[in-house]
Amino acid sequence: MRALISTVPRYSAQLVFPSSGSYPVRMKVLVTGATGYVGGRLVPKLLEEGHTVRVLAREPHRLDSVPWRDDVEIVQGDLQVRADVARAVDSIDVLYYLVHSMSSAGNFEEVERTVATIVSEEASAAGVSRIVYLGGLHPEGKLSRHLGSRKEVGDILLASGVPTVALQAGVIIGSGSASFEMIRHLTEILPAMPAPKWVRNRIQPIAIRDVLHYLVKSATLPAEINRALDIGGPDVFRYVELMNGYAKEAGLKERIILALPVLTPWLASQWVNLVTPIPRSLAVPIIESLLHDAVMKNHDIDAVIPPPAEGLTGYRRAVELALVRMRSGEVETSWRNTEVIGAPSDPLPSDPEWAGHTVYTDSREVTVEAPAEDLWGVVESIGGDNGWYSLPVAWAARGLLDKLVGGVGLRRGRRDPNKLMVGDALDFWRVEKIERGSFLRLRAEMKLPGLAWLEFTVTPVSENRSALSQRAVFFPQGLGGRLYWFAVTPLHGIVFAGMARSMGKTAESRFAQRVPITAS
Repeated sequence: MRALISTVPRYSAQLVFPSSGSYPVRMKVLVTGATGYVGGRLVPKLLEEGHTVRVLAREPHRLDSVPWRDDVEIVQGDLQVRADVARAVDSIDVLYYLVHSMSSAGNFEEVERTVATIVSEEASAAGVSRIVYLGGLHPEGKLSRHLGSRKEVGDILLASGVPTVALQAGVIIGSGSASFEMIRHLTEILPAMPAPKWVRNRIQPIAIRDVLHYLVKSATLPAEINRALDIGGPDVFRYVELMNGYAKEAGLKERIILALPVLTPWLASQWVNLVTPIPRSLAVPIIESLLHDAVMKNHDIDAVIPPPAEGLTGYRRAVELALVRMRSGEVETSWRNTEVIGAPSDPLPSDPEWAGHTVYTDSREVTVEAPAEDLWGVVESIGGDNGWYSLPVAWAARGLLDKLVGGVGLRRGRRDPNKLMVGDALDFWRVEKIERGSFLRLRAEMKLPGLAWLEFTVTPVSENRSALSQRAVFFPQGLGGRLYWFAVTPLHGIVFAGMARSMGKTAESRFAQRVPITAS
């Protein structure tokens, strides 16, 4: 099913003359690949620049939750269908080509060739003034199938007759980038790992914010620029150094990488698929690209698009930006159900399920025959002398164990038996957020191989009924964190389920005691 574009007047490039004396160019832009990692982050940057943005998507529903959904024109269509492309490029000034097959099945090169040809021909016929393509860094000579295909796509676009800039980037660093996620998961899960000998090849990573800088600036390049340009960050590493750089930023020990000459790309992709959530279909092209050095051949880009005013982002800083939200306790931007979008390195709702920091949750819900205010009173008075409403022996043992390993244990109690404030110590928890009457979040301060939170949400159902939602959240650190979670999961089934039920029964009991019984 294809949706037709409503008639839209042509927006040719127009100059706006502000009093400051600068001359920003505002244009009508088409973004293909807006449901992908880079495209989803590029769109808001283009909107910030004042451009009018149209996106082409085969499955527009995948954009329903992105924060810029209502600020763009969304067109349903397929790049393999010439009529869809023709409608999409109508009245467009700049076309961003951000699509590439990550499948290794069949003759994907032919599909890529066909799509690039259709797009280049229709863009030329529609009078598009600029194509911006994002390809991959590569050396000269024989390339892997995927790198070779990406280069060919760039060549087709450059020969289209439409002024084209083909930006060629290496590993993009940011939460949600497939290459970065592979680094993240492998490093966090395995303290030591076998790897092909080509993990010693050189890599020049680039932060997602710098990729977006070059993409945005490419829209307004003069027409005479029609060429490929390498882009990269300030650091050049071997792939093994990328993994250990991540480990240091994530607070993990340096990983032991065993380079094995017999580990082929196919075997390596099976290994990655086994120990990480990265699909094998993605692991194959990523690993194949590592067969070559991915380093800038020149810095011609500097004469065309200067680096950001603050300078290019180093690798360790780019990793830090991908992790900083989790470290600061701003966990909303790291959980999969978020709609809060901040830095370009933050997750988007359209990112794949395996993107972002690994998070484990235990959720419980109970309906309580008591008003919300009674239930909230139980929630806010939890801990200290009031206890944790389930298996007190287990909680006492956990507190003792925490003290033995140098933690705070359960002896801190609480400041007030009934009221909490943000920042209050609560046994081995800390009050991180409270919306009195409805929501409480506690951050764990016991010794753990990771970060943990405990949330309570109280929702009125009717005058004398309410609902309690209880959620434990754990961000594991390394393999130890994952093993810890799976080891305690059976106990969670008893402790957390019992806690929610007991809190509900306590609220019901308090309500029953203060409501007089009347004869019928």
